[in-house]
Amino acid sequence: MEAIYTAIAHASGGGRDGRVRTEDDRLDLETRPPKELGGSGEGTNPEQLFAAGYSACFLGALHAAGKELKLDTTNAAVSASVGIGSNGNGGFGIQAELDVYVPNVSRDEAEQLAEKAHTICPYSNATRGNMDVKLNIVE
Repeated sequence: MEAIYTAIAHASGGGRDGRVRTEDDRLDLETRPPKELGGSGEGTNPEQLFAAGYSACFLGALHAAGKELKLDTTNAAVSASVGIGSNGNGGFGIQAELDVYVPNVSRDEAEQLAEKAHTICPYSNATRGNMDVKLNIVE
């Protein structure tokens, strides 16, 4: 693969208890572990950042799928829930659940769109086989 665009981000401090910023300074955030992982929960955390990126990317893929399948994705929305927990091997793993809302199509068409988007989205392609991702159609 030849990259068309490359995002650059830097982490400093203690990682989950530090700071992240993008090379262009458009994103500059304090990171803190969530309370559930023993942190203060005062900043953002990698799971929130991943959820934001995945939901935005998947929505873009959903619109691309809509164009390809000639289905109306106007006012569509995607919510991503990203969970973290023990992987049973001394480390951690993540899982994702995507709630997909496509108000202008039937449920069957929404399912078709979500499945097609799942093959287009780079986040889906990167995580496939590496973590559980569940797609839900919401009405």
